Amino acid sequence: MNPPDPAADEDTPRCLDAATQAALRAEFPLLQTCVYLNSNSTGAVPRGAEGVLTGYWETLRGWRDDVWQDWHVGLDRYADSVAALIGAPPGSVVTDANLSTLLARVASCFDYRAPRDRVVTTDLEYPTVPFIFSAFGRYGARLDVVSSGGPGIDDDALEARIDERTLLVCVPHASFSTGATVDLPRLVRRAHDVGALVVVDAFQTVGVMPLDVTALGVDVVLGGAHKWLCGVGTAFLYVRPDLATRLEPAATGWQAGDRALTFQPSTGWAAGARRFAGGTPYPLTSLISQVGLDLLAGVGIAAIRRHSLACTSRILHRAAAAGVDVVSPVEPDRRGGVVCLDVADGEAVKRRLVARGLVCSWRGHLRVAPHVYNTLEEIDFFMDALEEELGR
Repeated sequence: MNPPDPAADEDTPRCLDAATQAALRAEFPLLQTCVYLNSNSTGAVPRGAEGVLTGYWETLRGWRDDVWQDWHVGLDRYADSVAALIGAPPGSVVTDANLSTLLARVASCFDYRAPRDRVVTTDLEYPTVPFIFSAFGRYGARLDVVSSGGPGIDDDALEARIDERTLLVCVPHASFSTGATVDLPRLVRRAHDVGALVVVDAFQTVGVMPLDVTALGVDVVLGGAHKWLCGVGTAFLYVRPDLATRLEPAATGWQAGDRALTFQPSTGWAAGARRFAGGTPYPLTSLISQVGLDLLAGVGIAAIRRHSLACTSRILHRAAAAGVDVVSPVEPDRRGGVVCLDVADGEAVKRRLVARGLVCSWRGHLRVAPHVYNTLEEIDFFMDALEEELGR
């Protein structure tokens, strides 16, 4: 018998109503083939992407150069849609192929001369961040990785390491490995008090957690489409508008110039976030990703977060009842959209679950990541199977 339904507790966040969720689920063909709980790794893509792909092929088949005008409109629309989702003004977001490309472009803006030469991050950040800033060590950057000592991000330790020698504080909004969130308001206050800038890696939260960059006053935010945003192969960069005018990336491309689309030599930088553009863009991924982003915007990020918390609460409840160790923080305000479970021989367990049509991921722990299109019934089905695999 399953444990009592935690959704019956009046303090538990509510899931979407059945009609809204049924309509949403119908947009994702993948959900007809499996129980998909892997959105922190790769999100499901809506069926509307097929029409975008067909239209793109028709364009290629009959090619005309002036199609670029429409493609640029699509690129700008996607960037501004992301901006709206994160509380940023139009024109403050730019897209490119991946987060690594955009982060390296941001990193190239700075002069890493002592005494302000330190980049503070946490050991719960994705490997991209320490790898890139270690490479910038040749220009003087000094990477300072703060140990968490557990699944949660140690805000006290991070704050203690931020001082007048700090140039950048680069932290995840939520850790990819544990789902733990960072206390952004606190770190932004501390960094700005000592003259440092805050770079937020929001890949694991945008699309499943609210983020208001204007209210927070964060300086730079990066993320991507292929996880919680239900898109594919594109990343985004937000730069605080008043800061953007003072930054000049060295790793750049012709579309960052002020006369780029006139095809004349540029004499300066483009306005706003466009100065962080690279070379000729690849429009298809933004056009596809717009479909998923529009669906999420139709639900609303507050409702998505409530649904996510209800789903992850169910996982926590079932794990506790089965004696499965939870790695992620259990407090609602300190966890993102994923619950990480510590199970013996976990990678093999993951493979067996996937073979049964129950898709999750393994990154040192079993990662279970329900999204707005998942149901509590699916979570119970998954946890029933996990208990079977563990012999519980």
